[in-house]
Amino acid sequence: MEGFADKVGFIWSIADLLRGDYKQSEYGKVILPLTVLRRLDCVLEPTKDAVVAKAAALAGRIDNVDPVLRRTSGQSFYNVSPLTFGKLRDDSENVAANLTAYIAGFSLGSLEAITRFGFDDQIKRLDEAGLLYQVVARFADVDLHPDAVSNLAMGYLFEELIRRFSEQSNETAGEHFTPREVIRLMVNLVFAEDSDALAVPGAVRTLYDPACGTGGMLSVAEAYLRELNPDARLEVFGQELNAETWAICRSDMMLKGQDPTHIHFGNSFTADGEPDGRFDYMLANPPFGVEWKKIEKAVRDEHETKMLRGRFGAGLPRINDGSLLFLQHMISKMKPVEAGGSRLAIVFNGSPLFTGAAGSGESDIRRWILENDWLEAIVGLPDQLFYNTPITTYVWVLSNRKPDDRVGKVVLIDARDQWVKMPKSLGEKRKAISEEQVATITRWFTDALPLADGDPHVKVFEATDFGYQRITVDQPLRLRYEVSEVTVAAALASRPVTKLPVDDANAPVDQTRLQRALESLSGLAGIDRADVEKQLKKAAAAQAVGLSPALTKTVVDSLAVSDPDAPIVTDRKGNPLADPDARDYENVPLSDSIAGYLQREVTPHAPDAWADLSKTKIGYEIPFTRHFFRYVEPRPVTEIDADLRLAEEKIQRLLSRVAR
Repeated sequence: MEGFADKVGFIWSIADLLRGDYKQSEYGKVILPLTVLRRLDCVLEPTKDAVVAKAAALAGRIDNVDPVLRRTSGQSFYNVSPLTFGKLRDDSENVAANLTAYIAGFSLGSLEAITRFGFDDQIKRLDEAGLLYQVVARFADVDLHPDAVSNLAMGYLFEELIRRFSEQSNETAGEHFTPREVIRLMVNLVFAEDSDALAVPGAVRTLYDPACGTGGMLSVAEAYLRELNPDARLEVFGQELNAETWAICRSDMMLKGQDPTHIHFGNSFTADGEPDGRFDYMLANPPFGVEWKKIEKAVRDEHETKMLRGRFGAGLPRINDGSLLFLQHMISKMKPVEAGGSRLAIVFNGSPLFTGAAGSGESDIRRWILENDWLEAIVGLPDQLFYNTPITTYVWVLSNRKPDDRVGKVVLIDARDQWVKMPKSLGEKRKAISEEQVATITRWFTDALPLADGDPHVKVFEATDFGYQRITVDQPLRLRYEVSEVTVAAALASRPVTKLPVDDANAPVDQTRLQRALESLSGLAGIDRADVEKQLKKAAAAQAVGLSPALTKTVVDSLAVSDPDAPIVTDRKGNPLADPDARDYENVPLSDSIAGYLQREVTPHAPDAWADLSKTKIGYEIPFTRHFFRYVEPRPVTEIDADLRLAEEKIQRLLSRVAR
């Protein structure tokens, strides 16, 4: 039996036939649908003749032959065409017509998946180029029978082909699938502590992925549960926006005996395939940092009209990153606690941990999650783990059925050092997590509370530890007034003054006469505003300028200069006015009192400062790296100097060679 790599290599080599007639970026349009068709062909082979015979016998006798033919095929799909890939290869003259007829013979569910590939156009294009028969004949030689390629291995094969095609066309393969070791870790985390319940004979659970790609997460989760309990069943649900990957996922789930109608096509936000669905488990690796501008109106409308009754009521993140929309969408799919509750795991980059100040959409979403006590853990993963990005990623684990000893607590796990170097890089992926490391990280999660006291990789916090009060700190306004070249220019540039006429003797006031009045006061200085106003009115009268109260206020305000030694400016009730230029903001932990914080951190440096409590906002952020920061002693200066000298000597030697 050929190995996995051999089969991938053989299918990949078929793409060489397309060279010249197809761009490299177009190879997948031919190879991927034919790989799916050949897999379906191999799976149906044992019952093919029986299905064709049964279909012929039932023709015209009953209206709904679908259930009968499904039972006959032993699968959730069938093909009533007498053709197979072998027979397509045997008739080179009619391969285009025969292939079209063969595809039309599939049952409705499988035909829908194949149609999404848009393969009819490729059949015509290949036939016109004289390539169709050659490509089909090569595929007929690929053994994709289940006894040669397991369902799990078939998922790997699809993903490896996509990765190669994406790499060839400079696309991002990481948009389509997640490294299997990451999926296994996520599956471990969501199934953690449920082993006993899942081992019960006949156990049935549901799992959902709103950005399922080719279905890797669904496949690994199903295989995991089958290992744990062969009698258990995991019903999987998913949705995918990309037509080709949706078709692969749907075909793959169909081959695994899952209901293919559970895999929905379209945008999870604007065309939710499971609007009433509630699931035991959920997994997702949504695209990192992808803007949601195209669907902004629909999302914003739901946010504003349904509020917390909808999916996005907690808040809207900034338009250039919709990651937290996926998380809110998944939370809306949680089962009620009384129905058993749910647990989910989702992969994020670092942005959702801290982006957004108090009162922003991101902060409000974090607040909503933490105040509802849904966040169970965050696991920091190594960098260079994904195919399309070298950045560090994080797995968030949420649950509305936390164990009693974890209620009100959040576990942070630093697994950034848990990696092995890959023998060969795959795009940006240069690191992997070994099976032993996956097991270690899983143990850190399940045993987090006792480990937190001694293991530097594990820390446990109260949910409120991530909250803070964003306070506005003001200092009193202290002003003096002076007429100088700078302040006169400021007065003349103020909006009310610029609207005045210029050099108009008939107007009560114009810019020219006002400027003369101000310049006549040059050198005037004082701290008494009333006296300055009196002097201004006197100078204005001398220039025949009629100043309104509003214009007087504007001009005097322009003559004001901040002075820490000047008296405090107060309102009519004697309350100090705040200096907007001295305003500052502080984050006070929720566990701390604002008054105590001010006394310790602010008033020793600014004795007159106060907090404007009317502007206080509550925010939440999770400073993951700060909690795991480890101080590294810098190298001695002597060592650095020695290295610099060696580098300088090497540069001089190289330069001397060039000079020769």
